Amino acid sequence: MDRLDRLELFTRIVEAGSFARAARDLNVARSTATNAINLLERETGVRLLARTTRHVTATPEGQEFYARARGILAEVEETFGTFGSASPQGYLRIDAPGLLTRTFLVPHLPAFLSAYPGLTIAFSQSDRFSNIVQDGVDCALRAGHLDDSSLRRRRLGDLPEITCASPAYLKRHGIPQDFNDLEGHQMVGFLSSRTGEVMPLEFKHEGVLHHRRLDCVVSTDNSDTAAALAMQGLGLIQAPSYRFAADLASGALVEVLEKSRPEPLPLNALHAADRTVSRRLGVFLDWVAALFAQDGSTSG
Repeated sequence: MDRLDRLELFTRIVEAGSFARAARDLNVARSTATNAINLLERETGVRLLARTTRHVTATPEGQEFYARARGILAEVEETFGTFGSASPQGYLRIDAPGLLTRTFLVPHLPAFLSAYPGLTIAFSQSDRFSNIVQDGVDCALRAGHLDDSSLRRRRLGDLPEITCASPAYLKRHGIPQDFNDLEGHQMVGFLSSRTGEVMPLEFKHEGVLHHRRLDCVVSTDNSDTAAALAMQGLGLIQAPSYRFAADLASGALVEVLEKSRPEPLPLNALHAADRTVSRRLGVFLDWVAALFAQDGSTSG
């Protein structure tokens, strides 16, 4: 490893809090990573990392070194991005909900990697917001309205939302004809990751947004579980339409209140505010934005 490689390794270790994860991310042996950091500490003459059996943290000197190393790496990335003509190279770690990844990204991924053969991508998958810096994530794709102003974001597209229920549920409770016709209905509760509260249903009628909070006998903070609960007849559910495409086609779910759909959810790419967008991340985000621009399911 040369000095730049050691700087990148060091920043990954600080962000991930783990030698093993950083080594895996950069595709190097754990022993190589350990030797490289030992050399870096000898070169600087200070202890940069405090190690325990479970976690690795930067010392005060390591924190200062980390900030400078990040600046150097950003300058190098920007310089080569400005003047270099070669295809972007390197590793990307993307965090995104699993179904969104499988539905929109995976089918087109071979063509993307063929266009950029120097890139290596690792997908981590969750619905909940991750700590981008701590988890060593280059970018997180998230749907919805986000409040965290400490992150930079790029709007990639919109995800139309629909209201659904199972045929068994509608047989018991009736088909609502209007968003005001929900007396006696119940919903599958979806818990906000920010507040822990059940989120109300949303309806847009004649340009005005309306919210309805119905009784719910069961709630969850996981979108896959929420979909399964709805198919068991436990209430109305709202989610992006792509999630229910197969269930609607099979008849497992039925859309209701089609004329009062919720507002589409914005899809954003989030990354650390203090980082220059690398060429490798830039081409990935351009590609994702193009996918959503050309996919009719994201435009309503």
